[in-house]
Amino acid sequence: MGTSTTRAYLDGASTQPLRPEARAALLEAWTGPLGDPGRIHTEGTEARARLEWAREHVAAAVGARPRSVVFTSGGSEAIAAACFGAARRGPHSVAAPIEHSAVRAWAERGPVTWAEVDRTGRVDVDSLLAAVRSDGDGDETTGLVHLQWANHEVGTRQRVTDAVAACRELGVLCHVDACGALGHEPIAFDELGADLMSLSAHKLGGPPGIGALLVRRGLRLDPLIVGGDQERARRAGMEPVALALGFAAALDAAVAGREHHAAFARIQTDRVATWADATDGVRVLGDPVDRLDHLICLGFDEIEPQPLLIGLDQAGVSVHSGSSCASEGLEPSPVLAAMGVDDQRSMRVSLSWSTTAADIDRFLQAAPEVLDRLQALR
Repeated sequence: MGTSTTRAYLDGASTQPLRPEARAALLEAWTGPLGDPGRIHTEGTEARARLEWAREHVAAAVGARPRSVVFTSGGSEAIAAACFGAARRGPHSVAAPIEHSAVRAWAERGPVTWAEVDRTGRVDVDSLLAAVRSDGDGDETTGLVHLQWANHEVGTRQRVTDAVAACRELGVLCHVDACGALGHEPIAFDELGADLMSLSAHKLGGPPGIGALLVRRGLRLDPLIVGGDQERARRAGMEPVALALGFAAALDAAVAGREHHAAFARIQTDRVATWADATDGVRVLGDPVDRLDHLICLGFDEIEPQPLLIGLDQAGVSVHSGSSCASEGLEPSPVLAAMGVDDQRSMRVSLSWSTTAADIDRFLQAAPEVLDRLQALR
């Protein structure tokens, strides 16, 4: 599981330490000959071969054709490219208020209908599909339906298979945000039948600065970034070969160890859930069972998140509030608000590939002490 340090880093859902396999791939690429993969000289053709090797490995890991993989600067750009590219199909979009802020921000640029969400953070698929507007609805035809693979704050898995199948029947494009699930869940893009899927490298131990948009075979989209014919004219700019190699290496490692790590992560997050269930004023938010194995979200009665996070940090434990960071403050969480629970007092504990059982031990020792101090101050 990796080597424990003097601190317990439990914010893997935000970003994860670089995997050794990714580090080795990056160093090899950066210290070797570099070239523009769009050139026909020796350095260019070698760079092209490396880039396509990375593309093939990313595609194989998610059950997609290599030509479906469009490398981007990360998950946010992949989401933006999906939204921008689908806009000509119709200005209206359908999403749930629990989607990542990148999805919500793009959806709000045009008319959007928000689907219903239950108290576990699961989207009502019937509500999602009932909001789709057909070609007969004038200027507000639905261009894109969004659905996360699993929620980034509470971990609840979504009914993506049902939603994608229904969108295909309705003839509307469906985008699945799998940034938080990649490397943690088995993904088969072609089998799922989604039109678009966004991916991110750094949330599984790959390098920051790279992600991918998967595009269904035969689907043509207007490119978000123009100025060149790279990525089969779907994303301009010289391809980051070294980052692509690091992404592929990290994803290969994540997939190879996924089942083992998932079992370990479930045991550890269940330990956190057991502590929460036995503690007054603490509860598990989201679906306690059908969730990402490496992520659990806790709600607190009358305890503000900022002093709680600071107290844990001083005890050597890094976690994150379920709310979204806004500069130096903590804003109420749109995800928790949509679920109908307290949107201001939560904490997300999430594991990475390097987490050890000792890290969870440290959290379970520190959290009650910090809570006791804060409750005494009240």
